Amino acid sequence: MSDVAPLELTNVVDGRDVPARDGATTAVIDPSTGQEYARAPRSGPPDVEDAYAAAHRAAATWGRTSPAERQTALLALADLVDEHADELVAAESRNTGKPLHLTATDEIPPCADQLRFFAGAARVLTGLSAGEYLEGHTSWLRREPVGVVGQVTPWNYPLMMAVWKIAPALAAGNTVVLKPSDTTPVTTVRLAQLAAQVLPPGVLNVVCGDRDTGRALVAHPRPDLVAITGSVRAGAEVARAAADGLKRVHLELGGKAPVLVFDDADVAAAAEGIADAGYYNAGQDCTAATRVLVHARVHDDLVAALVQAARARRTGMPDDPDVAFGPVNNAGQLERVTGFLDRLPGHAEVVAGGGRPAGPGYFLEATVVDGLRQTDEAVQEEIFGPVITVQTFTEEAEAVRLANDVRYGLSSSVWTTDHARALRVSRALDFGVVWVNTHLPFVAEMPHGGFKHSGHGKDLSLYGLEEYTRLKHVMSAFDA
Repeated sequence: MSDVAPLELTNVVDGRDVPARDGATTAVIDPSTGQEYARAPRSGPPDVEDAYAAAHRAAATWGRTSPAERQTALLALADLVDEHADELVAAESRNTGKPLHLTATDEIPPCADQLRFFAGAARVLTGLSAGEYLEGHTSWLRREPVGVVGQVTPWNYPLMMAVWKIAPALAAGNTVVLKPSDTTPVTTVRLAQLAAQVLPPGVLNVVCGDRDTGRALVAHPRPDLVAITGSVRAGAEVARAAADGLKRVHLELGGKAPVLVFDDADVAAAAEGIADAGYYNAGQDCTAATRVLVHARVHDDLVAALVQAARARRTGMPDDPDVAFGPVNNAGQLERVTGFLDRLPGHAEVVAGGGRPAGPGYFLEATVVDGLRQTDEAVQEEIFGPVITVQTFTEEAEAVRLANDVRYGLSSSVWTTDHARALRVSRALDFGVVWVNTHLPFVAEMPHGGFKHSGHGKDLSLYGLEEYTRLKHVMSAFDA
């Protein structure tokens, strides 16, 4: 155990750092060591009430600011993210176990970029032109903020998901109460503290806590919309709780991304691309390339290449510049992932990885499992760890059928040199994102969101901004 006193976190409400009213806290664990290093508030209903009261007060003025004013504030926040990049990298890495070098290059810069994108997007919302659709009357549309928004973010990308949630909501003129995951609150609290320097009090509020805190946030009568990025279970619970108040919901939930590798694909390039997108962040990504469907003619070649790629990707401590990914997030998640491997059916074979490196922390080797069948648990359920599964197909139609035969519909990819096939299959896949000969890149300008049990609503892009607005029709008689 360390002799260093744990970092003491607070909530951020009405622009101020405040503890939970009753002083309750929970431990924050470093997943690289399994040791406590911080304490965060375990907020209760009174704390949630305080945050919503602050957001409600701020909504009256923030919702009427001009897009230019909101743009200025978000650009200033993006600048603060850049200025504090080293601090945020260190905090995010400590809280999640992510490699420092990858966090610095792959996560903090996109956070600033997303804030800048939505700062600009605030000024270019579009709608139908005003016109006379009824004789003697002119109609036009107003696109307005929804009001007060409650948001819940996950532990796999704590800072990035906070930005994905708050940037469009604030750009559209809403005020926010956000609860980060209880295992990864550190950078979200810091983001809110930085935001307090450039946003009016109450515009962005962060309350830390556990599932009970999240339930209180969703069930509270104040929010006009509730948005969550999380598991299917959490999304369903949010939807049920929001139903009583007829709140709008925005759900970005789990995934089970199929990766279709056809016999004309560049097998070596496909294997490297799949490994990059399957093991990044220890596979803790709802879009991760972890469910491979490969044509029988190239199955052996692809599996051999995946095994080689897995063995080349080492896990380890965040300060090691040669590691490809860090630990899984918490002890419960490690137990969940290894449970999938322990319950594999007899026809499945672990051909790479599957073990835990010696030492502390929640580490698991890059793993490849071959020989799986469509009804197997590891094919149907989201593993959310560094495990890539492999199935075989012989016909294009079979590949599409197997790909679509899960309850999720978030993301997918197609690997082929046949352009016509890429077009056919991308149309047939029942997923909100389809990549062709790549997997995982995101850009601010394009929407992200899924179908089926992966939820509904879009993050990123102008479509993501529209999620946080409401439309009002105004009609005026000529002679009134």
